[in-house]
Amino acid sequence: MLLWFQIFLFIAGTAALLYVSRGPLRQPGSHGFYRFFAWECMLVLIIVNLPVWHVDPLSFTQLLSCVFLALSIWLPIHAVKLLKAHGKPTEARNDDPALYGFEKTSSIVSTGAFRYIRHPMYTALMLLAWGAFLKQFTWLTLALVLAATVLLFLTALSDEKECIAHFGDDYRAYMRGTRRFIPFVL
Repeated sequence: MLLWFQIFLFIAGTAALLYVSRGPLRQPGSHGFYRFFAWECMLVLIIVNLPVWHVDPLSFTQLLSCVFLALSIWLPIHAVKLLKAHGKPTEARNDDPALYGFEKTSSIVSTGAFRYIRHPMYTALMLLAWGAFLKQFTWLTLALVLAATVLLFLTALSDEKECIAHFGDDYRAYMRGTRRFIPFVL
């Protein structure tokens, strides 16, 4: 019964991800293209670890997982609010038709989390992936979390190229003053 439920979740989750990624998937090499495959790795990771999600809830790895998962919820909410408030998204920006509305910023956001890291939403996705991984270590889950991490790194690199193409030297200057994922580190 559980296997059928996991298969259903995978099919439904993949269908939803394909729907929201239909634009980026038509543009191989775009940040959304790599992000789709990272999302798929995370979907499988969550589904595989679903049966052990609440086993031994007070263990160190479960507690650390909870911290990562909580941050993975807060960080994108914070980032989207900042992008909408300070990035001044505009539909007039049509350099990339696959961008979501909040991504069509007309100014660089350098407040809040963006003051320290360029990609708080990709950091949140990494936290989600590693939080799900910490639920249960297997060679499969390790491969999935590492693949998701590499794909999110490629997503960020592609996003930076797109931002340089749109914002030019202003974005390069912003890059020099921030880290990619972890404040003061990476």
